[in-house]
Amino acid sequence: YAAAPVCSPTRGSVLTGRHPHRYGIPTANKGHLKREEITIAEVLKDQGYATGHFGKWHLGTLAPDYSGKKGRDPEKNHLTPGMSGFGEWFSTEYSVCTWDPYDPENAHNGITDPRVLFFHNGRNIVDGPAEGLVGDTARMVMDKALPFIEKASKEEQPFFTVIWFHAPHEPVVGGPEFLAMYPGLDENTQHYYAVITAVDRQMGRLRDSLQEWGVADDTMLWFTADNGPEGNPGKKGRSQGTADPFRGRKRSLYEGGVRVPGLLEWPGKAEAGRDTSVASVTSDYFATVLDVLGYKLPVEDRRPYDGVSLLPLIEGKVSKRSAPIGFQGHGLATLNDNRFKLVHNPGKKRLKSDNGDAPISEWELYDLKTDQGEAHNVIEQHAKVAARMRKQLEEWQASCEESSNGADY
Repeated sequence: YAAAPVCSPTRGSVLTGRHPHRYGIPTANKGHLKREEITIAEVLKDQGYATGHFGKWHLGTLAPDYSGKKGRDPEKNHLTPGMSGFGEWFSTEYSVCTWDPYDPENAHNGITDPRVLFFHNGRNIVDGPAEGLVGDTARMVMDKALPFIEKASKEEQPFFTVIWFHAPHEPVVGGPEFLAMYPGLDENTQHYYAVITAVDRQMGRLRDSLQEWGVADDTMLWFTADNGPEGNPGKKGRSQGTADPFRGRKRSLYEGGVRVPGLLEWPGKAEAGRDTSVASVTSDYFATVLDVLGYKLPVEDRRPYDGVSLLPLIEGKVSKRSAPIGFQGHGLATLNDNRFKLVHNPGKKRLKSDNGDAPISEWELYDLKTDQGEAHNVIEQHAKVAARMRKQLEEWQASCEESSNGADY
């Protein structure tokens, strides 16, 4: 699962192991990752790792005097990857076009100020084409990430690299090579497939390079998404993704908004080709990495962490998640306990991101084992389960509220 049904909050959960409401990013392009938060990058940098971030940042402004998002205070929300533990970074504040982002015709929301485009270690790259930043944006990102990894590999320095591609987020523009691979499809679908294929090409470059440099067997390679697909049914444009057979999409806490692919390649450690139905969430990365390294957080750090280590699951020692997963935002709060999912909809409103047609109630309970489409509310049949989960959800929400109000630091 993505920790949230939109981008910024989920990205923060990856780095901190905590739910977005704890650190002040309840939705996209709001606030910034608080400097008091401990990130994976900071922990690993202190342990001698080379740390790098490449691609979409989305956790704060990169320029203290400008933000491309209307109403966002750039100085108050100034937080770069370099301020969060990354020694090397090549990043954008938020989404940019997937092809030729420096071309004014491809400007996201018509904003052509270069400060919405790439920064390299704090330097705004004003003239991208003069520095070779033309064509596929996914390739640009990987072109910067690979030399960083190669240098660390050849110097036998451990490395932590975050690569956050922009595709297939809007603006979706495919390059000629990849568009030509999908003849016979409508134009919108061609572009959508093309940008996904471009990402696939760059992932291939990454995996081949890790093999070439002799570090593939010692590298954990994680791949996931930050939320469900965009695209309003009937008016998708180039956002052609689908969450079928799940209910909801991006911005929804039903399964279609937060249930995403999760892949791990770790030769010799994670069994190749194995899949699991055990629930996990992006908040788990933090605890998992620390567990793998045997690192313990300082005893004085008493802040709540929402993620759990997936190492026992990876090693085949457990077949069930040790703690439920809580979600909140966009008008809903939910709790997933491996089988059942409790939904709290205090306003009893059907959100635009909910493409289901089941009746809306303030409290809903779904058996995900038999009803992944969340079409049948079984709260009356499982009243005791619902009561137990409601208590857990309310206690968890209260804890998040305390964190949000500054109780953790």
